[in-house]
Amino acid sequence: MNKGVISLNYLKSMIWLSFLAFCSVLNETVFNVSLPDIAAQYGISPAAANWVNTSFMLTFAIGTALYGKLSDIYGIKKLLVIGLLLYGAGSVLGLILHASYPGVIVARFMQGAGIGAVPALMMVIVARCIEPSQQGRAFGLIGSMVAFGEAIGPVIGGMITNHLHWSYLFILPMLTLLTLPFFLQTLPSEPAREGKTDILGATLLSLGIVAFTLYTTMFQWFFLGICLILFIGFAWRIRQAEQPFIEPSLFHRKTFIVGVITGSLLLGTVAGFIAMVPYLMKAVYQMPTSLIGAGILFPGTVSVILFGYLGGICVDRRGPIMTMGIGVGLITISFLSVAWIPDRTPWLITCAMVLTFGGLSFVKTVISTSVAGSLRSDESGSGMGFLNFACFLAEGIGVAIVGGLLTKGWLSVPFLPSITDTAAFLYSNMMLLFIIAIIGGSILFFAFYTRRSGKPEVSMTTK
Repeated sequence: MNKGVISLNYLKSMIWLSFLAFCSVLNETVFNVSLPDIAAQYGISPAAANWVNTSFMLTFAIGTALYGKLSDIYGIKKLLVIGLLLYGAGSVLGLILHASYPGVIVARFMQGAGIGAVPALMMVIVARCIEPSQQGRAFGLIGSMVAFGEAIGPVIGGMITNHLHWSYLFILPMLTLLTLPFFLQTLPSEPAREGKTDILGATLLSLGIVAFTLYTTMFQWFFLGICLILFIGFAWRIRQAEQPFIEPSLFHRKTFIVGVITGSLLLGTVAGFIAMVPYLMKAVYQMPTSLIGAGILFPGTVSVILFGYLGGICVDRRGPIMTMGIGVGLITISFLSVAWIPDRTPWLITCAMVLTFGGLSFVKTVISTSVAGSLRSDESGSGMGFLNFACFLAEGIGVAIVGGLLTKGWLSVPFLPSITDTAAFLYSNMMLLFIIAIIGGSILFFAFYTRRSGKPEVSMTTK
């Protein structure tokens, strides 16, 4: 494609790319605040209701990894069109079948599988279709729209659910279809290239993840056994395949693996906490859905914009160890405050959300920087792709685990003496479990990276 032509239409290009980025990430957060209403309508447990989000996040994560590999073979245009059409079809199906819980789950699976094309292909689109002198502004604008979409999602979700019905949330993703005429006209039709896609490896991994997630929701050993068999099969497959779904050489890098595990554990725990908050506000404060979105979740999500910028500065000036300490400290303080007095005032939860999202921004920055620094230049694409894949999966699994824990009666016992409302016992005790998970991930990171910080770094060109 002639980049000079695209340069003349730079503004038009950025409008559509930013709109697509906003709409795609909006669907990650817009259903969060509605999960208690969904559970009430179907008469199902939180464990089942949370699958409305988990199903989306699982196929979204797998799609993010798969589309990136397929783009080198089939080209961007075909995959993006297929992804957006699948996303739209899932949205239409969800709206039509909203009275059926299985129908909604199938629709969310389809949505995730379709929109996974956007983060995987958008960066490639900017790199190929925007002049180098304008790419920095393009990435910055897209990043801002992603942050805005994450922030405004709970507000929109709460308002629509409270004043209309949560099923109308399926209409919002259909807006992405408005971008199709632009991309059909602008993106080049690339001929298919030679290459192989490890469909078997992707299938084994996908089914193994679904089985593990079912185990974390239902706690039935049958699913864990199936999961282990599938993961063993996947490990065998990536060692035999000519072009494996995930490069096995990445698993030999301890720095990379520790970064991925730490990031997955911390991000998954925070995602579980965010999914728990609407249930807490409904059970303890009987708060309407619209107020949960606008008054409780929105201040925290919008603070990501500021804290993300501060986290980048802190890593550059103070290093990853101190930055991670600040991030984990903010999250821990937030979790401790909710655990100790979750029933005193709802605005404490608002402040806790700001601290949580602020700490999460610092943690994400450190994990991305640490993992990137552990990779050779020729591994950066697959390595960072796997990091995103693992973290997306961890967030989906975290939401599923929380749904399962909300149904466990043994967590509804009095433990901390500061709590007076019996409805708050469950949520306070869950916060203690979250704190244990955060501390565990922090110990892993600090134990490894503090020991490693005294060793000389290997050059990226010779590593």
